Amino acid sequence: MTFRRPTVFRSLFALAAALTLTACAPEPEPIEPAPVEVIVQGYEAIIDNGYGLPAVPSHFLEEPNRRVLVYYTGEEEPGTIEVDRYAKFLYWILDDGTAWRYPIAVGRLGKTISSDTVIRRKEEWPGWTPTANMIRREPEIYGDFAGGIPGGLRSPLGARALYLFRGGRDTYYRIHGTNDLGSIGNSGSAGCIRMFNHDIIHLFDMVPNGTKVVMRSEEDSQRIEEEYYGRGVELEALQIDPEDIYGAEALAADRPLAEILADHLTGETAETETEADTQG
Repeated sequence: MTFRRPTVFRSLFALAAALTLTACAPEPEPIEPAPVEVIVQGYEAIIDNGYGLPAVPSHFLEEPNRRVLVYYTGEEEPGTIEVDRYAKFLYWILDDGTAWRYPIAVGRLGKTISSDTVIRRKEEWPGWTPTANMIRREPEIYGDFAGGIPGGLRSPLGARALYLFRGGRDTYYRIHGTNDLGSIGNSGSAGCIRMFNHDIIHLFDMVPNGTKVVMRSEEDSQRIEEEYYGRGVELEALQIDPEDIYGAEALAADRPLAEILADHLTGETAETETEADTQG
């Protein structure tokens, strides 16, 4: 006679075995959700003079790398721009004891500004041409662009430029926009004082010609910007492929939206006229 386990015993045995296997199995690794890109207010996608500027990705805007209205603790007069090359900030000083603080990148030329300057020229979407000294010093970086780069999305001066003069003469120092978002908050091997394009647009209309630009001393930076003094890293020079500046795709992507729309409407008109001629 064969002994059969009652059904209830068989069920309990199976359950116990399952629990034992489960207890011995390693716990699955938690799945981390993909980071969500947040649009930061003031850095959204915008249309400016027909050019489309994309939103600045939020990972470039982690504190203190975004513009903010702060209580001004420096010593300059309202209506002055003060640049702190060591903490990587630019201040536009207001008359109520506050200032707009913008994060900046400081290029090689920016590090050599040794005295106060004055803004004598302002340009929207400026073009850029390397100087003869730049080409002679680093032909591998600047030689391909000796003919200049016209204003627009391809220009290394970005959306705006403030031209700094001393004694009525152009110093060739600039405060300008940049397409190199990762440089903001750091030191670069080229360029002057760079800002996010969104920030230079924000600053541009508030600052009149004749505005004084002061370079904060290292001692003052250490005293005033104790938390942020010396922030950032030294970046290597970017070598740009000329095709990314002068190529057909770059030219097409750089054209203002107004021109693209005009071409589109012209194309529609030509197509309509052709159809009418065919029907006639």
